[in-house]
Formats: sequence, structure tokens, C-alpha cells
Amino acid sequence: MDLKRLAGKIALVTGGSRGAGRGIAVELGKAGAVVYVSGRSLRGTTTHGFPGSIDETVEEIRSHGGEAYPCRCDHTRDEDTQALIERIRQEQGRLHILVNNVWGLHDLEVNLQSKPFWEYPLNMWDAMFQNGVRPQIATNHYAIPLMLEADSGLIVHTTFQDQDKYLGTFYYDLAKNTINRSVLGLAHDLKNTEITVVAVSPGWMRTELVLRNFGTDEAHWKEVEALKHTESPYYVGRAVSALAGDDEVKLKNGLVLQVGDLAQEYGFTDIDGRFIPPFLI
Repeated sequence: MDLKRLAGKIALVTGGSRGAGRGIAVELGKAGAVVYVSGRSLRGTTTHGFPGSIDETVEEIRSHGGEAYPCRCDHTRDEDTQALIERIRQEQGRLHILVNNVWGLHDLEVNLQSKPFWEYPLNMWDAMFQNGVRPQIATNHYAIPLMLEADSGLIVHTTFQDQDKYLGTFYYDLAKNTINRSVLGLAHDLKNTEITVVAVSPGWMRTELVLRNFGTDEAHWKEVEALKHTESPYYVGRAVSALAGDDEVKLKNGLVLQVGDLAQEYGFTDIDGRFIPPFLI
């Protein structure tokens, strides 16, 4: 693939401090897109002590020769989201790629386990829906009018799906399926435009939090047997980058796509050269 196939494209990646958001932002930047990286975590003031910040993501993009801008934004505040889209309008006049990756569960620091929903606190709903699903919908609300002005673009929601199986935890299953269904609805509303909306489902990612929970780091994860089938956050990043560079992406409008399938279709691998098949529970 052309390494700069996204040159001239403007992208916004929400929740870009760490994990999937960081991997996606970096891969879009490496492919030539100008990337706005939004989130709450700044260097030295990271949320709940989690590793990673929008500043570090932007520095990584710039280290590869890309152009990127950190945007401190609390996407649970509509006024913050609206101001961010207005900034992009004023500075760029257009938006071609929108990646909705905001996720609220980390605020609770809850370890998801397969147990009855009544054993979880009710604020799981608020974390996943008010602080996760709703901010994604709000970002679309403010960003789509800007994208419609050029009548082109790609909207990606990060999600999780496994052949419509129950995802093991009541609130998590509801939230992810709400995202998937919202993509179908958006695709319907955008069907007469040149804007495409999809959801992308990675496997078990070796995020900063996963590495920390297993007491290891990216340099030593292969020494942990439980992590041998994990994938880096750059794997989903390469999937989104490939979709953004596909002139026929409109054919995928409304679909939930697994990263492993996209790797096979577009011919990319993870950063260690492995092809990792679609994740199955």
C-alpha cells in the first residue's frame, strides 16, 4: 500500500491517549493524514493514573514525520465536543475521517467478569452509556454537518463483536451492541451521501492497561503465556488506515468488521509481522 495514501486527509480520533485510539491515530498519521487527537489525558495529568496521553500520541505521530495536534476534550461535555469540531472547521475547513473511540468504563476501573448483572453497580450503565455511547453519538452530531459540506468521508466506531454471541457481561454487551446498531442507523441516514460509516472490532489488544495488569511491558509480553494470542493496538490502526484508503469502502457501509478479516483482505500484519485471525470468544 502507498505509505502516504491519506495525504491531504483530515482525521479526528477521539479517545486517542492510549490503546486502540492511540494505535489508530498513529497509523493514520503514518499514512499521511493530518490527525487531531482528542482526550482528557495530558502529560503529567493522566486520567486515574493511567499510562498514556494525547501529547505522547501526537509526539509518536510526529516522530514518524506526521502532522498531528493534541486536543484536550472531555467528550462527556457537549460544549467541549462542539468546540473541537469548530476548531477543526476553522483550521482545516473540512473533516474526512472520524474515529469514535471514546469509552467510559475505565473511569470505574472495574474488572469485567461473567457474573449476573445485579452483582454489578448500576453506575456501570452511566459509565458505558452516558460516558461511552452518548459521547460517540454527540461527536457524530457535531461532526457530520462538517463532513457533509464536502460530501465525503469515513466514520469509524471501535466496538466488539463475535458472531452475535453474548459478550459475557450484561452492560458491556448492551453497550457494544448499541454501538453496532447505531452504525446501521447512521448508514441508513447517510445512504444518499458519499459518507461511509462502519464499526471495527479488534481482538484482545495488548493495551497499556493489559500490559500493566499482567506486570509486563511491550518488550517482554511474549514471556507471558496468557498474552501469546494478543495483538497490538496498531493492528486495529492498520485496519482503519486501510479502510480510509479504500476507494470502494462505501460497499461496507453499515457493517461491523473484524480486524482479522480486514488484515486478510487488505494484506497487512501486526507490528511483529503476524497475521492474527478474527478473535473468537
